[in-house]
Amino acid sequence: MLIEGLYTTEIFNKTERGITAQIKINPRHPIFDGHFPGKPVMPGVCMIQIIKELTERALEKELFLSIASNVKFMAIINPTTDPVLRLELEVNEDDQLIKVKNTTHFGDTIALKLSATFKIME
Repeated sequence: MLIEGLYTTEIFNKTERGITAQIKINPRHPIFDGHFPGKPVMPGVCMIQIIKELTERALEKELFLSIASNVKFMAIINPTTDPVLRLELEVNEDDQLIKVKNTTHFGDTIALKLSATFKIME
């Protein structure tokens, strides 16, 4: 985990199509002291890192983000009011590339949609 203590994984399932996971964000993590004081917002780059880490865990491979396309932040993730996130990742492996389509939810709200391509680190 790149940012130690930012989140815990409560549910992690590998499926035929990819991964479903539920994570819980730590609203007291120091990252929120600067992003933003009194009005915490989950940094988008941290969400992308979490997606990478969940994919690495499922594939048991170290990955490098090569392309992030169709990145759509659709709702602000406030770790105080909505700390539990559900991530659905469709994962396709093609030679040395891993293509991931992600949808992240809190409750019934879609917070993030992302398509990304990762390279397998040798």
